[in-house]
Amino acid sequence: MASPAGFAFPASRRILRKADFDVAFRHGRRQGNPLLSLVIRPNGLGHPRLGVALAAKTVGNAVARNRLRRIIRDSFRLAQTRLPAADLVVGARAGVRGAPAAAIRDSLEALWTQAIKTCASSSAP
Repeated sequence: MASPAGFAFPASRRILRKADFDVAFRHGRRQGNPLLSLVIRPNGLGHPRLGVALAAKTVGNAVARNRLRRIIRDSFRLAQTRLPAADLVVGARAGVRGAPAAAIRDSLEALWTQAIKTCASSSAP
């Protein structure tokens, strides 16, 4: 069965192992806005990878967390060709609870733009 709305992307584009999350949190650069946080760590793989870390305490019940995961994955899917070769771990902040989907998408777009600028400036000679 095909995934809804083309959300699927290969496992090589996702951060799945706890060790990979730990390395990103330990050595990555943190950015954020009132709704979401982002940890960026160059990965040397030639493509970006997405990790999603959502706490029930911050986001709410499973329905709310899954809704937010879908929005994040879809935004990443659309932006991945522009993003740097880095591990990108998206987390939620308290402001995301009850936020409309359009505001979350705008927040993600701002984070993707920050990630592009951060990686461009860190790789400049």
